Amino acid sequence: MEWIIKLMNWELLSLGENSVTIGQLVAALLTVSIALILAAWLIRQLTKRLLDGGKDANVVQLIKKVLWAAVLAILFFTALGMLGVPLGAFAFISGAIAIGIGFGAQNIINNFISGWILMGERPIRIGDLLEVNGTLGRVEAINTRSTRIKRVDGVRIVIPNSHLLENVVVNWNLGDEDIRIFVSVGVAYGSPVRRVAELLERAVLEQEDVLKDPEPRILFQDFGNSALIFEAFFWTQLKPGGDLRRLRSEIRFRIDELLRENDITIAFPQRDVHMDGTLKLECFDHESDEIIPDNRKEN
Repeated sequence: MEWIIKLMNWELLSLGENSVTIGQLVAALLTVSIALILAAWLIRQLTKRLLDGGKDANVVQLIKKVLWAAVLAILFFTALGMLGVPLGAFAFISGAIAIGIGFGAQNIINNFISGWILMGERPIRIGDLLEVNGTLGRVEAINTRSTRIKRVDGVRIVIPNSHLLENVVVNWNLGDEDIRIFVSVGVAYGSPVRRVAELLERAVLEQEDVLKDPEPRILFQDFGNSALIFEAFFWTQLKPGGDLRRLRSEIRFRIDELLRENDITIAFPQRDVHMDGTLKLECFDHESDEIIPDNRKEN
């Protein structure tokens, strides 16, 4: 038993007039570990109740980050107090941090600050549909360093927070979930254009995800090279789990069915080739290795 007491009182290091023993270190580690486990459980229960109560997931995320920052700061100073380490002993750390920032840590600090800006100002929220450099996906989590996005194909990507603030990002949900999209189709020349417009409007209105107000608008867009071009503009809501590609696909399926039922042809590119009478055809005789004019060709 005496050797345990001696081991606990064994001095690891001294900082001026203060010394740190193994016993103090073990007590500090146990205190911090138990406090971290208890804090994690309490924060998890709190965030669960907030989410179950209908609170915005972005607000809950911000509260969770603030609580963790406060807990870590309190535990840090508590551990220093238990070890008897004065804060002045860490004065050298500020110089090391300054050197680190000068040699590349500025990216980490930049992403860290950007994460707090995103959670505070909320230009991007959890569940928003983002388009970043041509990549379309929904925001799953906004962390202090990076943001996790789930693409429409199910692949998850991690984007540094500073990238979202310093570059052009299309947020399809910012301010309003109502968006207008369109589907275009070309029909053959000679088709009854008024009837085509009616069928397109019918195909759009039959979809449950299409908003009835504002009403869909069918435009006779142009006289194309091989087709009469129509565009059907309509409004829909961006909902979690919604798929704009699926909605467009269903409308195209229905347009094809309605046009077939009414004997209206969906046009495809065509080219007319005209040949004048000056063109002469010649054949090559492999036996005599000479070119035979068309009028000398033998059957």
